[in-house]
Amino acid sequence: MNKLLTALLGLSSGLLVSVLFFSDVGRQNARASTPDGELASAAQKVYVPHGKKDEYYLFSSGGHSGQLFVYGVPSMRQIRIVPVFSQDAATGYGFDDASKKMMGGYTWGDFHHPAISETAGDYDGQFLFANDVANNRIAAVDLSLFHTTDILKMPNMGGPHAAVFVTPNTEYIVAPTRFARPLGDEYAPLDKYKEKYKGVVTMIQFDRAKKKLNLAYQIVLPPWSYDLSDAGKKMSDGWVVMTTYNTEFATTNLEINASQKDRDYIVMVNWKKLEQEVAAGKANTVNGVKMIDPRDVEGAIYAIPVAKSPHGVDVTPDGTRFVASGKLAPLMTVFSFQKAFDAIAKKDFVANEFGIPVLKYESVMEREVDPPGALGPLHTQFDDRGNAFNTMFISSEVVKWKLDTGEVIDRQPVFYSPGHATAAEGDTAAPDGTYLITGNKIAKDSFLGVGPSHPESLDLFDISGDKMQHLMSVPIPPEPHYSQMVKADKIKPKLIYDKDETRPDSVWKADDARIERKGSEVHVYGVAMRSKFIFDAKAERKDSFTVRQGDRVFLHITNIDLDQDITHGLEVMDYNLNFEIQPGQTSTLSFTADKSGVFPIYCTNFCSALHQEMSGHLLVQPK
Repeated sequence: MNKLLTALLGLSSGLLVSVLFFSDVGRQNARASTPDGELASAAQKVYVPHGKKDEYYLFSSGGHSGQLFVYGVPSMRQIRIVPVFSQDAATGYGFDDASKKMMGGYTWGDFHHPAISETAGDYDGQFLFANDVANNRIAAVDLSLFHTTDILKMPNMGGPHAAVFVTPNTEYIVAPTRFARPLGDEYAPLDKYKEKYKGVVTMIQFDRAKKKLNLAYQIVLPPWSYDLSDAGKKMSDGWVVMTTYNTEFATTNLEINASQKDRDYIVMVNWKKLEQEVAAGKANTVNGVKMIDPRDVEGAIYAIPVAKSPHGVDVTPDGTRFVASGKLAPLMTVFSFQKAFDAIAKKDFVANEFGIPVLKYESVMEREVDPPGALGPLHTQFDDRGNAFNTMFISSEVVKWKLDTGEVIDRQPVFYSPGHATAAEGDTAAPDGTYLITGNKIAKDSFLGVGPSHPESLDLFDISGDKMQHLMSVPIPPEPHYSQMVKADKIKPKLIYDKDETRPDSVWKADDARIERKGSEVHVYGVAMRSKFIFDAKAERKDSFTVRQGDRVFLHITNIDLDQDITHGLEVMDYNLNFEIQPGQTSTLSFTADKSGVFPIYCTNFCSALHQEMSGHLLVQPK
């Protein structure tokens, strides 16, 4: 195996392009030769007629768009874009006061790995958590409203790419870091990388009632790069596993220098043991955060060798095993939690240079799965019949194999270069075994041309039979990373916001709309209703109002149309302002009236036959 890894690493860029080119030719031929009968069968399986609804929600990360993309499965119709880390002009997210405050001055994020809240290792459909690799943040999305409810900034971190994943009862949202950095925002030269730089895992708790994220404690680790992660369940509950790379401590030219060793590590951490230690007061405080080193706690951390540069690590539904592989390796390795526990009990380990006990590969490994010609295994998903599914980035395919034996059952081409895979409920203790979706990094000739920037894509497979059936490919905005697919009946979306007459700044009767001046602040307590704004019920022109240049204006608007799908928007012309108010919602938008003149206001969301007439004026008197 090491010879093959070395050969792969030694490929020149031209030869690698050739390998990918001929692989793509094979994919094209496979697609072109699909029989008409199979095409008809695939079309029938994805057709969801008007009046019917999809079986699943697919929640897909939007990468550097910072958004959450929501699809229905099997139709693959995009049904919503939820703004999380980036501004959204359509909804006013990042413009209204609440979301602007939540974003903390940032205007974008790099969102890779969504995680749905769990109960007993199964999706409960209540919340979704998202990571921002670029700005060290975690977000919570309320799936009853499809709206981001909180964003938490994490200190001491260097890009939570391995995040996010949740423990079986959402006790914690776990966020390991990708880039090692000095703790406490200190400066240290790269020459001091091994001594001064640290890897960090942040343990976050979530208050479901208050819909708030809270930083519980952080785990300090060696300055390796932590790539992807998963939580144990059932017999392995209490443990998390994380892949690492750059155990060479390279600080430049990582493509070469971080791939010198034949193996990197999977790190096993006992979070329940660390939780007890933190509760007992055995943590230090760094940059205002409780921080604990698991190397100081006997039995809290172990490392397991794995093929170099691993990416995904995935725990099986029964919690007994986990699967991992190196990105350039031709095989997947199944590891056994029980074998790891036995090795720990026998003290069958050695210590590495950072004092972490390293279990022997042969002691923990259950089997290696080596499909001939398959290259670039990245991620593993599972069905309800003991099968695993692996994406192969370099050979552009999905491989289906039996967990208990390693027998390869089926291989299907993907269009092209798949990264993550998502099976229906495939991250849970009870996967469904119906559909599998791959997030593909390259689309090439699959869709109508849109210039040099080709769309990425998703491939949908039916995995209910012995053989996988490719059903369809769909373009997707950049950039698909990970997704989770949840049964539609687990999501309980509200049709309107609750009417809460005690809500601050809300107005529920048109006659109560009013304007209050507080020094240089002007507070407008208004309503939006079909088909008019009412800003001041006692004024001659109720849909317009006047302020003085330099005033700070606060628009507190309540949508009192308590009927589903009647959304109102409000823009202030030439002030670069727009926000959205859903039925029963109160939103606040504030700005400084620094330009004098007359500025039309209108509803930006079509709401009625007289939508065009839903307008008014902001008049700003000059100084």
